[in-house]
Amino acid sequence: MTFELLEKLENKINQAVETIALLQMEIEELKEDKANLSGKTEQLQSDNDRLNEEHQQWQDRLSALVGKIEQAEENAE
Repeated sequence: MTFELLEKLENKINQAVETIALLQMEIEELKEDKANLSGKTEQLQSDNDRLNEEHQQWQDRLSALVGKIEQAEENAE
Protein backbone atom coordinates (compact mmCIF):
# COMPACT_ATOMS: atom_id res chain seq x y z
CA MET A 1 0.00 0.00 0.00
CA THR A 2 2.79 2.43 0.85
CA PHE A 3 4.50 1.71 -2.46
CA GLU A 4 1.30 2.64 -4.36
CA LEU A 5 1.02 5.88 -2.45
CA LEU A 6 4.62 6.73 -3.23
CA GLU A 7 4.02 6.02 -6.94
CA LYS A 8 0.93 8.24 -6.95
CA LEU A 9 2.84 10.97 -5.18
CA GLU A 10 5.71 10.65 -7.64
CA ASN A 11 3.28 10.90 -10.58
CA LYS A 12 1.64 13.99 -9.11
CA ILE A 13 5.03 15.59 -8.50
CA ASN A 14 6.10 14.84 -12.08
CA GLN A 15 2.85 16.36 -13.39
CA ALA A 16 3.38 19.43 -11.23
CA VAL A 17 6.95 19.82 -12.49
CA GLU A 18 5.76 19.52 -16.11
CA THR A 19 2.99 22.04 -15.49
CA ILE A 20 5.44 24.47 -13.89
CA ALA A 21 7.82 24.12 -16.84
CA LEU A 22 4.99 24.80 -19.32
CA LEU A 23 3.83 27.81 -17.33
CA GLN A 24 7.37 29.19 -17.21
CA MET A 25 7.61 28.89 -21.00
CA GLU A 26 4.28 30.68 -21.36
CA ILE A 27 5.50 33.43 -19.04
CA GLU A 28 8.61 33.93 -21.17
CA GLU A 29 6.50 34.13 -24.33
CA LEU A 30 4.20 36.65 -22.68
CA LYS A 31 7.18 38.74 -21.58
CA GLU A 32 8.46 38.78 -25.17
CA ASP A 33 5.00 39.72 -26.45
CA LYS A 34 4.80 42.51 -23.89
CA ALA A 35 8.18 43.88 -24.94
CA ASN A 36 7.16 43.79 -28.61
CA LEU A 37 3.85 45.50 -27.86
CA SER A 38 5.60 48.16 -25.80
CA GLY A 39 7.86 48.92 -28.74
CA LYS A 40 4.92 49.09 -31.11
CA THR A 41 3.03 51.32 -28.69
CA GLU A 42 5.94 53.74 -28.51
CA GLN A 43 6.20 53.82 -32.31
CA LEU A 44 2.47 54.41 -32.71
CA GLN A 45 2.52 57.17 -30.09
CA SER A 46 5.40 58.83 -31.92
CA ASP A 47 3.54 58.56 -35.24
CA ASN A 48 0.39 59.94 -33.62
CA ASP A 49 2.28 62.91 -32.19
CA ARG A 50 3.85 63.64 -35.56
CA LEU A 51 0.50 63.41 -37.37
CA ASN A 52 -1.18 65.67 -34.81
CA GLU A 53 1.58 68.23 -35.33
CA GLU A 54 1.16 68.04 -39.13
CA HIS A 55 -2.60 68.38 -38.71
CA GLN A 56 -2.14 71.50 -36.59
CA GLN A 57 0.24 72.97 -39.17
CA TRP A 58 -2.30 72.38 -41.94
CA GLN A 59 -5.03 73.97 -39.85
CA ASP A 60 -2.84 77.00 -39.24
CA ARG A 61 -2.04 77.32 -42.94
CA LEU A 62 -5.68 76.97 -43.93
CA SER A 63 -6.74 79.55 -41.36
CA ALA A 64 -4.13 81.95 -42.74
CA LEU A 65 -5.38 81.38 -46.29
CA VAL A 66 -9.00 81.89 -45.27
CA GLY A 67 -7.95 85.09 -43.53
CA LYS A 68 -6.22 86.32 -46.69
CA ILE A 69 -9.26 85.46 -48.80
CA GLU A 70 -11.55 87.33 -46.41
CA GLN A 71 -9.20 90.30 -46.40
CA ALA A 72 -9.07 90.32 -50.21
CA GLU A 73 -12.89 90.21 -50.36
CA GLU A 74 -13.12 93.15 -47.95
CA ASN A 75 -10.63 95.11 -50.01
CA ALA A 76 -12.53 94.32 -53.21
CA GLU A 77 -15.75 95.79 -51.83
